[in-house]
Amino acid sequence: MNYDIIIIGAGPGGIFSAYELAVSRPELKVAVFEAGHALDQRACPIDGKKIKTCIGCKSCSIMSGFGGAGAFSDGKYNITNDFGGTLYEYIGKPQALELMHYVDDINMKFGGEGTKLYSTTGTRFKKQCIQNDLHLLDASVRHLGTDINYVVLGNLYTFLKDKIDFYFDAHVDAIDIIDGGYRIVLQDKTYTCNQCIVSVGRSGSKWMESVCRHLDIPTKSNRVDIGVRVELPADVFSHLTDELYESKIVYRTEQYGDMVRTFCMNPKGAVVNENTNGIITVNGHSYEDPARQTDNTNFALLVAKHFSEPFKDSNGYGESIARLSNMLGGGVIVQRFGDLIRGRRSTPGRMQDSFITPTLNATPGDLSLVLPKRILDGIIEMIYALDKVAPGTANDDTLLYGVEVKFYNMEVDVDERLESKYKGLYIIGDGSGITHSLSHASASGVHVARQIINP
Repeated sequence: MNYDIIIIGAGPGGIFSAYELAVSRPELKVAVFEAGHALDQRACPIDGKKIKTCIGCKSCSIMSGFGGAGAFSDGKYNITNDFGGTLYEYIGKPQALELMHYVDDINMKFGGEGTKLYSTTGTRFKKQCIQNDLHLLDASVRHLGTDINYVVLGNLYTFLKDKIDFYFDAHVDAIDIIDGGYRIVLQDKTYTCNQCIVSVGRSGSKWMESVCRHLDIPTKSNRVDIGVRVELPADVFSHLTDELYESKIVYRTEQYGDMVRTFCMNPKGAVVNENTNGIITVNGHSYEDPARQTDNTNFALLVAKHFSEPFKDSNGYGESIARLSNMLGGGVIVQRFGDLIRGRRSTPGRMQDSFITPTLNATPGDLSLVLPKRILDGIIEMIYALDKVAPGTANDDTLLYGVEVKFYNMEVDVDERLESKYKGLYIIGDGSGITHSLSHASASGVHVARQIINP
């Protein structure tokens, strides 16, 4: 079957490409191929009762399917060029921000109305952070919450399903160049198109690397972020989260000069498992609905590791650390901060005596046997630094879940149109190594659609 445009991946980049094409060029024949399930078929079997840990589903509903890995995330759209990717280096800062605001307008139109837009502009906490050698990054943050984000995605799919051909549970094996376009190869079928948009997200990083090797598309090594997810009483960070919701704070360690940052803050949220290429890591969610909120706040503390020649496999490095955690704990390990600094493992008994009730069923253990010393030292130093602006962060009962790893694709060589060296082959979203967030990935999708509409 021949299409004008085929989009590979139904994450935010693919969805917003499809939306823009459907609205502006409805006569075009467009298809979207997604390796995961349709939105209403996405459900993690972990219920905390009968099934408490990851059972290794063939397609992880948390990571894949309509909406991508962001479908069950906290639904945070950070409107900023200060973090979330380097899209602005390709299309310019004003254009990147304009596209992010445009995405926000669409989200409001499709069910996000009434959600709050937070901003760090003019906040008193910026001064407080600087006084303690912490740096609060500027951003406007639209918080949809996991529940409202799901509603928005559902409404977008309802709008698109009669305008676009969607293929779910459809893993693309290869992209071949043919005369006048591209051939998309699945296990038992092939499809052709004039132009192809690749938007496979972080979970498609290995697949993206294989495609780049097959088509001889240049790439360069990216980074991997390794750390833990912190869980503590919501009251500890409430003075920050009530005003800012998401506070992106960066700290340079005294011992090594490494950068440690907060990431994906979830006020009154829950810690969850993720399955990436068969490796169990940790993440966090939160909800707009007060009935689904908890007494805890969680956020990641991540250390970015960049590698130079001859080592190129940054994702492989992160995977090896995550696999070690899985080997020791059967999945995710949890440790009390007080136990970590005293050099002892957490036990079920110590966890039971804790004043914090964990929101994820994880194995009590010792993170010092998993994380490299340099990374762990940086995390400990950051916790003490955060304790100065949010007293209670360094309490003994603060929980650390490990490991959290953010895998980034090799940065793919594309131009300002996000077009590869092959005309009509575009590579967008987190799978490109250029974007690292919902807002940037969505904006990249709109950008490419507009390049196609107005060549």
